[in-house]
Amino acid sequence: MTGIIIKAVGGLYTVEASDGVYECKARGVFRKRGITPMCGDNCEFTADDKAGQVISEILPRKNELIRPPLANLDLLIFVIAVAEPKPDLTLLDKFIAICEHKKIAPAIVITKTDMGSCEGIAALYRRAGFDVFTADNTTGEGSAEVREFIRGKLCAFTGNTGVGKSSLMNRMFPDLELSTGEISRKLGRGRHTTRTVELFKLPDGGYIADTPGFSSFETNRYEIIFKDELKDCFREFGKYEGRCRFPDCAHTADKGCAVIRAVEAGEIARSRHESYLAMYEEARQLKEWEHK
Repeated sequence: MTGIIIKAVGGLYTVEASDGVYECKARGVFRKRGITPMCGDNCEFTADDKAGQVISEILPRKNELIRPPLANLDLLIFVIAVAEPKPDLTLLDKFIAICEHKKIAPAIVITKTDMGSCEGIAALYRRAGFDVFTADNTTGEGSAEVREFIRGKLCAFTGNTGVGKSSLMNRMFPDLELSTGEISRKLGRGRHTTRTVELFKLPDGGYIADTPGFSSFETNRYEIIFKDELKDCFREFGKYEGRCRFPDCAHTADKGCAVIRAVEAGEIARSRHESYLAMYEEARQLKEWEHK
């Protein structure tokens, strides 16, 4: 039989098939092959009266993330807040770049719009070519648009702890009843209320994953992007491809760089280019063997 893994806890995997939900173990051969079953994996499994349900094969993945451990994502939606916590655009840009590198469509939801203006951030990322939504979790305004956007897709919501991921999903899908936590003013971030990854089947079609926050991890632990690959992870640079004086232009400080001219002309957001420069410097120090 075939199905999709919707939950993974302690070596047990919940698999949803066309005729129901099964609790499965994984074959020992996966460990030898260096494969760890993930939520979102399409798999083949057998149901035996003696051995129980066993996952026998993980079908090919179109993408995967290590943190959070998810496979076959259609969308990764980054939730940021206007305030409490203050948005970290550099961190956001790093994770968007990882999405672009892995061919996962990124989108942004800005929450807590009752606490301040989000127009500047929204305009910045829309101009760069991203889908951006705003949501007020106190009134529910904006949640319907996000719900329609994710219809029929396998998607995950992630972001700094305390930005209101679970609150947003509760607004969109009240029946999920995900846990929420209060903001710790002393720490400036929310309590860790989401500890495991689990896929929830949506009434409109598709699946949604609530995931742990990413603020405490380094991006290199998620994905290594080498410097020669990095410019392809900033989609607004593509418009200027081939316009630089030198064909191998790194878009950092090169003479005749079309991207730098676009930044100076206000066509590319300076904050996005600054994030690129920071990531380029990190990538410049990576060694080829670190990719293996």
